[in-house]
Amino acid sequence: MSENKQLATFAGGCFWCMVKPFDELPGIISIVSGYTGGHVDNPTYEQVKTGETGHYEVVQITFNPELFPYEKLLELYWPQIDPTDDEGQFQDRGPQYRTAIFYHNEEQKRLAEETRDEISKSGRFKKPIVTKILNAEKFYPAEDYHQDFYKKSPDEYKTDRAQSGRDEFIKDNWGK
Repeated sequence: MSENKQLATFAGGCFWCMVKPFDELPGIISIVSGYTGGHVDNPTYEQVKTGETGHYEVVQITFNPELFPYEKLLELYWPQIDPTDDEGQFQDRGPQYRTAIFYHNEEQKRLAEETRDEISKSGRFKKPIVTKILNAEKFYPAEDYHQDFYKKSPDEYKTDRAQSGRDEFIKDNWGK
């Protein structure tokens, strides 16, 4: 990636809900839903959803750090998740729905660890922060029908999100 393009990769439960918060912001070049962290090459959604491939559902964001610094991505990421749940997120249960930040360089790792530690020390949560910070691994884009799902299937997206409990958690714990 050139200096004015970097990658950020975040796992926050169902990848459908992780696109919209980052989408259409200045400096965000693209957001691709996909899979990383597993032991199967070119996994399909059907394989990943079993929880047996080791993959996380993730969004991989290409961004211009001069227009949208990595710190701002982290500021948007943390309030989208329950960082104390290592069994999944909201109604989505299983290892494929765990939270993690996959760093692409040492600066991203440092910033991710700093923000995790700040949240941990803040007293916001009674349980420990379990969101992992991991070295980025091979990324596999998800099937086309998963890309920009909230735009392609707005009614299904709204229904799924409303049933998930994500928005209530965000409001109760992050005040957003």
